[in-house]
Amino acid sequence: MSSGTPQGSERRGLGRTFANVFTANLASSLGDGIARTAAPLLAARLTEDPVLIAGLAALAMLPWLLFALPSGILVDRMDRRHALALAASVRTVLAVGLLALVWTDALTIWWLYLLIFVYGACETLYDGAIRAVVPSVVPKKKLSRANARIEGAELVVQNFAAAPLTSALFAVAVLIPLGLLGAAYGLAVVLAVLLPQVASGRQFRASVGRASDSSSPAEKAEPFRRQLVDGWRFIMANRQLRTLWFFTTATGLLYAASSATLVLFVLETLAIPEAAFGLFLLSGAVGGLIGSVVASRLQARFGLGAIMAAMNLIAGVATLVMGIWSLAAVGVIGFAVASGSVTIWNILMMSYRQAIVPGRLLGRVHGTWRTLLWGSMPLGSVIGGTIALIDLRLPWIIGGGLMTLLALVFYRFLMGLPNPEDLDNGDEPPPVTDALPTVGSGTPPGQPTADR
Repeated sequence: MSSGTPQGSERRGLGRTFANVFTANLASSLGDGIARTAAPLLAARLTEDPVLIAGLAALAMLPWLLFALPSGILVDRMDRRHALALAASVRTVLAVGLLALVWTDALTIWWLYLLIFVYGACETLYDGAIRAVVPSVVPKKKLSRANARIEGAELVVQNFAAAPLTSALFAVAVLIPLGLLGAAYGLAVVLAVLLPQVASGRQFRASVGRASDSSSPAEKAEPFRRQLVDGWRFIMANRQLRTLWFFTTATGLLYAASSATLVLFVLETLAIPEAAFGLFLLSGAVGGLIGSVVASRLQARFGLGAIMAAMNLIAGVATLVMGIWSLAAVGVIGFAVASGSVTIWNILMMSYRQAIVPGRLLGRVHGTWRTLLWGSMPLGSVIGGTIALIDLRLPWIIGGGLMTLLALVFYRFLMGLPNPEDLDNGDEPPPVTDALPTVGSGTPPGQPTADR
């Protein structure tokens, strides 16, 4: 399958087409970082009711439960470049609307609720489309590198650039970061439209039924309601994928329960001052960034299964240790280690799914996966908050302990997971493009040239 691939191109990078995809996602990530920082700051100016402010977090996750599946179907039906552009266009309109409401002093908490909910619905479409585009332009053996680069850049842009910049500009004039928000999403629209044809995903739909034209596959005539279960059917028919889905959901629920009362645990149990809470969160971002840098290198040396098994166990142990030894230094290190391990797991898990799922089904499988996984996390948060009424350390101890137990029980199963390049989903490899990166002068933020 790779006999026609120039060896020099294989060594030099991920390709010019991926660089275009990366740049488009970078612009959207900048908008996401600004939005996620500005929303709670605006809410705090509108109300002092903690329940209303906490409702923003719930509204941000609710669309994943309601729209992940329909968005997945749209991703598989539409030109994926158009899906990216549509999601970014609506978010541009939302940003302009928010700017107008603030400018005219007409913004209320209820307007903010509505904007956040619609924003979240668009995020389900954008996230599914960008994850489906990557395997269209990157060969399987480079999926971990590509996903790591995207993950690392998102962490850098959202946590180290957008968050502090938005906070600083917010103190000067609220309209400035909101104007940047609209500009970032507007740029994402332009870059999505300019992506090459290979990013459309039409080549996967055209292969269904050996159709010669992408406008004629039988899949387009299939009823929308029937496609709602396509992702479920594919996952349930594959033993490895099915086991991973339920295992990941259980682990995600436990991690959500552990961290449900993170702010109270940090301020009261670890006795970290409120002014330093941001620095504590930054330790998690640093851990995640390091994880994104080393993920593909670890996979290349030890194999995907071995690293996923190890990272899952490390995340559970780090969570448990944070609850048992409730010291500030232990908390900072444990949070960084857990965040880094989860980041590596997410990168390799995404690469595995992209390699095993046929391109024509990526949107539906991704939507089905996220519906159960992310839809269960609010339940985990409620469970964790209830347990924390007894003791703030207890969610970390119980959640971390059960995560560690699950990691040990499924360790052999995870060890047996194959590398992405060893999986055959029936798709043709993507065309080779010039591997010289076109973003900046070389390597995206947080990624060493030697590894990428």
